[in-house]
Amino acid sequence: MLIQTEYEFTLPKGYVNQEGTICKRGVMRLATALDEIEAMRDPRVKRDPEYMSVVLLAGVVSRLEGVEEVSAEVIEKLFTADFSFLQNMYETVNHAEDPVIQVQCPHCGKIFTDTLNFTLGE
Repeated sequence: MLIQTEYEFTLPKGYVNQEGTICKRGVMRLATALDEIEAMRDPRVKRDPEYMSVVLLAGVVSRLEGVEEVSAEVIEKLFTADFSFLQNMYETVNHAEDPVIQVQCPHCGKIFTDTLNFTLGE
C-alpha cells in the first residue's frame, strides 16, 4: 500500500509575488513530527502561540508557483481566504486516513464518496 505524501492545490485568491504575479498552484506535503516540534521551538511561536500555523504551513507548503522559497513571510502575506484554505487542507491531509468527501450528483441526486481534491476548478 502506497501512501500519498504530497497534495497539489490551487489557492482561491492567490499569492501576489514581488513581480505582482498572482501565484495560485502549489504542493503541500504531509507534516512530520519534527515539523511540529520545530514549530513549537520557533521563537516567534514562543512569543505568540497563534503564529504556529504560519510556521507549520511554511514548512509543509513545499512549492508555490512563482515563489523561490515558501517562508513564514510568504505565508504571512497570503490573503485570509488562502490562509484558511491551507489551514483546512493541512488539517484534512494530516489527520485523515484518506481525504474523502461526500458529494451528490447534481443531475441524478445520487450521493457517493469521492477523494477530496484541493485543486479548484478541475
